[in-house]
Amino acid sequence: MITKHRFSARDYRIESRETVFQGFFRISKLIIRHRLFGGGWSKALGRELFQRGDAVGVLLYDPRRHAIGLVEQFRAGALNDQHGPWQYEVVAGMIEPGQTPEKVAAKELQEEAGIEVEKLLPITDYLVSAGGTDEKMHMYCGLCDLHSREGIFGAEQEGEDILFQVWPYDDVMAAQAEGLLNSAALTIGLFWLQLNIENLRNSAILKD
Repeated sequence: MITKHRFSARDYRIESRETVFQGFFRISKLIIRHRLFGGGWSKALGRELFQRGDAVGVLLYDPRRHAIGLVEQFRAGALNDQHGPWQYEVVAGMIEPGQTPEKVAAKELQEEAGIEVEKLLPITDYLVSAGGTDEKMHMYCGLCDLHSREGIFGAEQEGEDILFQVWPYDDVMAAQAEGLLNSAALTIGLFWLQLNIENLRNSAILKD
């Protein structure tokens, strides 16, 4: 039995909101009160919120070749990672107001991998780290032909330097087990792929 949340959007109050930084992203300082599980209301809580917005991510899978497409790029947030600041990730990008996740996914697939997918399958929508940011990731699996698709991509005006690679499925899963693939979106996408791999491969065989 699924239990819904006890509280909803009616059970908190934003007493003040202040923009403390505005650049490519925004950081806001909120003063909030919310209802307590034991009854009554919390004291006034000060919370800084990194307002990044929504994003879309696409795990690329070739069911005929049983291969996965990965992008590799430099990430400042991974400077202290044991493997260094170059991360293996899914194709991804930010969603601007008025855009749909599917339309942004198509644009990012061209910019980061030079690929058009045959089918875009929804995986899940999830909050990246709700303790400090409002970012929501819309995750998809993109079915495509990955034959001879490797190369260097990225929008130069955005400072992107992206190496798109195609790995055998078993190599990807081994790298994940070793901790080399530690991007959240990629990890979530791979868990979904493991659960759905047989259906995807069988469907591809039936089409052929």
